[in-house]
Amino acid sequence: MSQQKIIAIMGPTASGKTAAALAIARETPSEIISVDSALVYRDMNIGTAKPSAEERASAPHHLIDIIDPSLSYSVAQFLKDSARLVKEIQNRGNTPILVGGTMMYYKALLDGIDTLPPANAELREQLDAEMAQIGAPGLHARLAQIDPITAERLKPNDSQRIQRALEIFLITGQTMSALFAQQSKAPPAFPIHALSLEPKERHLLHERIAKRFDLMLEQGFIEEVQNLKQRPELHANLPSIRCVGYRQVWDYLDGHLSYPDMRERGIIATRQLAKRQLTWLRSIPDRQIIDCNHPQASTDILKHALSEISN
Repeated sequence: MSQQKIIAIMGPTASGKTAAALAIARETPSEIISVDSALVYRDMNIGTAKPSAEERASAPHHLIDIIDPSLSYSVAQFLKDSARLVKEIQNRGNTPILVGGTMMYYKALLDGIDTLPPANAELREQLDAEMAQIGAPGLHARLAQIDPITAERLKPNDSQRIQRALEIFLITGQTMSALFAQQSKAPPAFPIHALSLEPKERHLLHERIAKRFDLMLEQGFIEEVQNLKQRPELHANLPSIRCVGYRQVWDYLDGHLSYPDMRERGIIATRQLAKRQLTWLRSIPDRQIIDCNHPQASTDILKHALSEISN
């Protein structure tokens, strides 16, 4: 694969990554690869702030609307898909632009990924049955006895990762933490030139997050989740429904939250996501930082991107 660096537009939620990517695509032949674990799901458009049909028509987009909300999409699958897409895009003579805020995907691209056993359908069914009986906290307590190191870093309600840790132990007879300690990571899939949209003043980003959540509600976010709830195979423990915003609206429709509480918790959860994203971004020392609240943010991103592409 070409060693030409791939442009990556990083940043917390609501920082303007899509607009910046489209600004680049207007100036140079480019294709956009989504680095967003929520955009992979079909029928989840409003709450994920998915690029509009008009935006997607202005430049080719990839890894959007590729799976049903009842399914899961792994980091390993993202690595495989993104490596394939980068090669195909470069072979077409275009520039790949990675755009999104799912930091575990970027971490895998930059640092490689630990090799773990594939999922086992029978064990998943067994763990799903146990989940239905004792809930995620019960499985978390079980994991704490088996693998306290992994349990320590997982929240008691993180059902997906708790089940995965237990599944790995049942498959291999070794804990996830022990396997991580033994294994060496694969090399990065390809070199990345990181452009990061970050706020100099955090409160301005918080205002943008609140305005965007309110706009989602105006655009029919609740109705979107209602349509998902009508499907019997979808439930609150799926990765798709656990996405920020969807969890809160789902709880509201179940009668667990009032409308004001749903709105407030949705905004707070999105701010917490942004905080985690910014914490991770600070671990990338060579990223090019652009103030996402500056009126010329997209212009600055474009200047840096075109300079890298031309080199």
